[in-house]
Amino acid sequence: MPVPSPRVLYRGLRNLLRFLARPVRRAEGRGARVIQCYRGYGSRQELFLIGRVFRQPGLGLDLAEGPLNDLVNVGRRTVRWGIGGARVRVRALGSRDEVKTDGDGYFTVRLPIQDTLPAESSWQTVRLTLLPERDNDEPANADAKVYIPPADVDLAVVSDIDDTVMFTGVANKLWMLYRLFVEKARHRTAFPGVSALYRALFQGLDGERRRPMLYVSRAPWTLYEMLSEFFHLNRIPHGPILFLREWGLTLQRPWPRRAKDHKALLIRRMMALYQQLPFVLIGDSGQRDPEVYAQIVAEHPGRVKAIYIRHVHQSPSRDREIHRLARQVSAQGCEMILARNSLEMASHAHRLGLISDAGLQEVRADSQRRQQD
Repeated sequence: MPVPSPRVLYRGLRNLLRFLARPVRRAEGRGARVIQCYRGYGSRQELFLIGRVFRQPGLGLDLAEGPLNDLVNVGRRTVRWGIGGARVRVRALGSRDEVKTDGDGYFTVRLPIQDTLPAESSWQTVRLTLLPERDNDEPANADAKVYIPPADVDLAVVSDIDDTVMFTGVANKLWMLYRLFVEKARHRTAFPGVSALYRALFQGLDGERRRPMLYVSRAPWTLYEMLSEFFHLNRIPHGPILFLREWGLTLQRPWPRRAKDHKALLIRRMMALYQQLPFVLIGDSGQRDPEVYAQIVAEHPGRVKAIYIRHVHQSPSRDREIHRLARQVSAQGCEMILARNSLEMASHAHRLGLISDAGLQEVRADSQRRQQD
């Protein structure tokens, strides 16, 4: 890998510092409680949203905009902590509710939709107010964005992230940050053709489908902004909507909590929300995605149009196991494709009528361009 010049390295590190300080700059108040919202999703009847409440320390400094101020804000971000038992009032689309945070400061919102949704906009705004804990507390406010697909949407897509959209390394935070902000775009970690494939799936045959693209990872919520920036830089649609988890690291328990059935539970929740909408599931062969997706097919007959598994393993026995699962889901009317690249996935999706001719050609061109790089 080529070593960047000092000028490029400085510019990249400066961008990295601004990025890390961004959540603190956006927070209302200094030394106050803060609501952090993650992008949510919904149907025409109900929306779902996750967020977290922090207490963010203030240092009493009045610094001008610049590297020093960013560095101070990065420090403030590092030492902020979640607030358990905080009350959050939620208002959106004719409904309101009040929820409480758990012991790590996280809250979950499920809200029925009462208003008529505008046909021209898929992103809707949810207004959140953090209610005072003590008499001298001031309410904190935040807006969250929720993706609600059009009424005539024909498909939903659920995709893994690690080793499916991007090369392994999401757990290596410093390496990923370096690649995002210092390396050139062609050295970033997205698989060749993946951004074009996901755009084609989002747009559908007529380019106007605006399908919900739902992304799942076992990574911690602390990587949310980094992953969001990765999706933005690589032009991967729409959002992204990221479902991660709380690792729950403490001095008493310095290892992540187990994520048993994390992915299956989330997919079941999404399939229940979108009722009879068919799904495409995308994952990789390195973990248990084929097993989880085969289980989903068995539980929801006729709901999964196709399963795409990116080939990232080395073991012939893993090949045999995935082919066995493919035969199993085939008997239930679904195809599981073990693909070595994004073009193989796109070609199959095109044969099923899930993406357009133009979408397939874009995936082919992007794959060839990236392979040449």
